[in-house]
Amino acid sequence: MRAKKGFTLVEILIVVVILGILAAIVIPQFSQASTEAKLNSLMSNLQSMRSQIELYKVQHNDNPPELTGIQDDVTTIGTGQLTGKTNMDGTVDANGDFGPYLQRIPNNPFTGTNTVGALGSGADWEYNESTGQIRAGDGGSEGMDSGTHADL
Repeated sequence: MRAKKGFTLVEILIVVVILGILAAIVIPQFSQASTEAKLNSLMSNLQSMRSQIELYKVQHNDNPPELTGIQDDVTTIGTGQLTGKTNMDGTVDANGDFGPYLQRIPNNPFTGTNTVGALGSGADWEYNESTGQIRAGDGGSEGMDSGTHADL
């Protein structure tokens, strides 16, 4: 008589239980890594924008870029002033002596968009026009407590 080949029901159940335990351990690690990657990207974007705003201020007699272009109750940072060439007085001029400082305003990794507004506006990036300080808006706190990364 031939012996039957194959796995018993108990062996299959043991393998399924082990795979379930491994999945329960591994999956939360991936979701936390995703949030950490977004936070690191956010900090890198903030550092880049802050350094370029400071360079703009140095080259324009300590005057920061202006908030301009109101769209849907959210203003955008002087996109032309940072992404184009400017003269000493800050006017955008294709033949200007300064800039461009950024290719474009980076996306907030938590929201995927790049709106810039005044402090408290709920935009992706909140900008203080009088001081030139920029921070991540609270709208980008997905997966985090509100305001956790706003002042990074």
